[in-house]
Amino acid sequence: MYTMMQACKETNLTYQTLKFYCNEGLVPNVKRDKNNKRIFDERDIAWIKSLMCLKNCGMSIKEMKEYLELCLQGASSINRRKEILEIKRKELLNRIKELNTAISYIDEKQRFYDDVQSGRKAYCSNLIPVDKY
Repeated sequence: MYTMMQACKETNLTYQTLKFYCNEGLVPNVKRDKNNKRIFDERDIAWIKSLMCLKNCGMSIKEMKEYLELCLQGASSINRRKEILEIKRKELLNRIKELNTAISYIDEKQRFYDDVQSGRKAYCSNLIPVDKY
């Protein structure tokens, strides 16, 4: 069993974040010790790590709650869960494409600046009128 602090260390969450997730009902069946403090088992830790993945997929708290409710329904909700995950997967792939475009822009600008600094190219800018160079 893990205390809150141990669970935080195990899941790389802050105490406040884990407490928030518990208070929001995102960690079902939270157990309590004799002092009424939350304690977590291996299954709870695995679920909390899953929550972090869902968060990293861009799920809102509301979406995570919906997903949790579906999980609690068992195998009958697998198709809906797969649909939700496929939507998030497509969004992530689109985000990767956007990030790759941004990286390409930065790489292009870095090459241009290197060329200007080395004298291989004259400086030009879309922001400065041509007669100001």
